[in-house]
Amino acid sequence: MDTQNSLFSLFCFFLVCFFSGEQQVVEGRRLPWTSSPFGFRPKMLFVFGDSYADTGNTKIAETRSWKFPYGITFPGKPSGRFSDGFVSTDYIAGYLGMKTPIPYRWREQLSERVKDGLNIAYGGTGVFDTMVVEPNMTTQIDFLQQLLHDSVYTKRNLKTSVAFVSVAGNDYATYKAKNGSAQDFPAFMESLMNQLTVNLKRIHDMGVRKIGITSLLPLGCLPRNTAPFSFQHCDDTYNALVDLHNQLLPQVVNILNQQTNTSNSPSFFILDLYNAFWTVFNRNETYQGNDPTFEKPFEPCCFGVSGGFKCGNVDENGENKYTLCSDPRSKFFWDGVHPTEQGWYVVYKTPAFQNSLKQFYGLT
Repeated sequence: MDTQNSLFSLFCFFLVCFFSGEQQVVEGRRLPWTSSPFGFRPKMLFVFGDSYADTGNTKIAETRSWKFPYGITFPGKPSGRFSDGFVSTDYIAGYLGMKTPIPYRWREQLSERVKDGLNIAYGGTGVFDTMVVEPNMTTQIDFLQQLLHDSVYTKRNLKTSVAFVSVAGNDYATYKAKNGSAQDFPAFMESLMNQLTVNLKRIHDMGVRKIGITSLLPLGCLPRNTAPFSFQHCDDTYNALVDLHNQLLPQVVNILNQQTNTSNSPSFFILDLYNAFWTVFNRNETYQGNDPTFEKPFEPCCFGVSGGFKCGNVDENGENKYTLCSDPRSKFFWDGVHPTEQGWYVVYKTPAFQNSLKQFYGLT
């Protein structure tokens, strides 16, 4: 795919500024307030991506999501979810009228549940290798390919399934952490888009009927990036890069739909996290029901006491090195990166996300 040079030139200034510088599976359950209002009722859900979607794949020794206070809202203890409770996968499954698919790592222990699909997302991962030693998206798709080879699934099975693909920016964070240059960044973004195209097409070629991929959220508004501004406003430079990614992503989806659209029915869809997050931040939409208002949307519930600590960290004496709010439901963000369960709930009810869900499920 050829990247539009004009888009990169628009962001040249921003690029220069930006680069200066206990083990137990918790099975999903149907959310009591959800049911599928859509005509298409898939039988299986497959999930790929990162911590926004992971429900327990990441190794206990390598992540804070298996440590207190993660999981204090649901299920009341850490379950490997990067939140106080539900994450995006739980809500996607709820809207499908399905249980949350079990994590890939539990496929043998809970073999009777693989008929519902699998969650193959791993926290901290990206399209390429990142700073964590967990399988990137290509390897996650390889896992599904192996299950097909082993006859756990058949291609006919997968024709009754949908896929949810979460891309939350770990590739870009890794590029910056490795001191990638502004000069080489356009080529990096182009290579990422090319690989993402390959990955999504592989999922489709296995037989998956519909594939939804998230737009990139406003990364400059994550608490770890608003902390230098006392959680008062976003990092506009970071968000400029997000805008560039989100301008290119529709090109990927359009190309894939042109290549695979044999029945005048698109297979690839963008799930609009970007505008959903902004809607919550700006509160410029009217919601159904009595949804909460987050007075300080960029301030997290759980945060390290200093720059060297994060939510869930303790010192050598077991003393907590983080602060915890009194009620996670009052906060949009749980920690420096991830929304609370309540935050995800509100995101998924925004008109922006509801509209993209309707497209995904074929109502428009």
